[in-house]
Amino acid sequence: MTHASGFRAATVRERSPLRSKTSLLCACLPLWCLFPATAHAQEPTTAVSKIAAGYRFTEDAAWSKDGFLIFSDTPNDRLLKWVPGRMAEVFRENANGPAGNAFDVQGRLYTCETRPRRVTRTDRNGRVEVLADRWEGKRLNAPAGIVVSKAGHVYFTDPAFGYQSDQRELDFYGVYHVPPKGPIKLVAKPAGRPNGIALSPNGRILYVANTDEKNVRAYDVDRNGDASNERILVSGIGGVPGGLAVDDKGNLYIAANGIAIYSPEGTLIHTLEVHERPSSCAFGEAEEKTLFVTAQGSVYRARLDVKGAN
Repeated sequence: MTHASGFRAATVRERSPLRSKTSLLCACLPLWCLFPATAHAQEPTTAVSKIAAGYRFTEDAAWSKDGFLIFSDTPNDRLLKWVPGRMAEVFRENANGPAGNAFDVQGRLYTCETRPRRVTRTDRNGRVEVLADRWEGKRLNAPAGIVVSKAGHVYFTDPAFGYQSDQRELDFYGVYHVPPKGPIKLVAKPAGRPNGIALSPNGRILYVANTDEKNVRAYDVDRNGDASNERILVSGIGGVPGGLAVDDKGNLYIAANGIAIYSPEGTLIHTLEVHERPSSCAFGEAEEKTLFVTAQGSVYRARLDVKGAN
């Protein structure tokens, strides 16, 4: 089946070499001001609206430059597609327990598949390529969050939640880097489970949320895409930090108890209230000034005066 985006029915092949993750507009929710006028980010120009609902658990939305949103309904094992002005529809059934999603500059879709414990890339013809499924011969835990730089470097987190913990072959949680050419690289082995992941506007800082430690770590990224100089940027986050997003001013958006927005220096600016607990957030739509939020069984959006970074 060919989708409106140009994606076709999927076929799968392995990347080599590798050594080695219903109804619309239900309600409009009034929002507090996002940020003071002196802050980098700005308050939304419209209320937050619910654009899709009725799912078991939504997460990891990603906006395509072709004009649609992809998000995961992980327990129902499917990817959903939302086009402005339409109802959300199924993009892919039997999606292997999809979690994190991201698009690259070529419009290819990257997905963390928790059941086969791998990261895949789907091209516009529907061909699915496995980018990573093992580290040093052992299967990954269950990739969760993913981000792709403008230069094509892929970064993803590899925690393990629930039953996944009983099936682990690796004795650590990981953050990984897949360069455009060459084998997978290990960035870090955090003590707690890494989850959401994002890049700064210039791609030179990598951010990783840690679900157990309730913090966000930052890493410097060099010209080769390699990450180093780990440090804690934000700590003591309220709730369970999940997905991350960054605006073009470098502010960091953390899905937790609401969407907590921090300055590039790690100072809390404001918390965006959502009526359901958020799991992820992503910029998209016209001029990248809409913030999409997946939250429990729904998806929300808010129009902002600030653009997304990527």
